[in-house]
Parts: sequence; C-alpha cells; structure tokens
Amino acid sequence: MAAVAIDGKKVSGVPVFSAENEEEQANMATILSRVLEAVVHDMGNGVYIVVRH
Repeated sequence: MAAVAIDGKKVSGVPVFSAENEEEQANMATILSRVLEAVVHDMGNGVYIVVRH
C-alpha cells in the first residue's frame, strides 16, 4: 500500500512517505497502519512497508 523511508530512492511502485530519522519513520509507519487498517513490516534496509494481508 505504501512505504516509509529515510532514503526514498530505495523504493518504487508505491507511495513513499519520507522521514527525517528512524524515530519519525517508525511513528509515521505506525500511524499509517492504523489509518489504513494495515500491517507494517520492517524490511531491514531502512524501509518500512505498509501492507494489507
């Protein structure tokens, strides 16, 4: 559904929300998951993805 990243160049094909730091990134991902009724997964490369299973 979307991605939250500090470096948006690592993501393509979905809307990307840019964060300034890791704390803001985690907070944005959590809020998006609640609003979209979805789940957040940490890809381990500085990118969180928001998906609905």
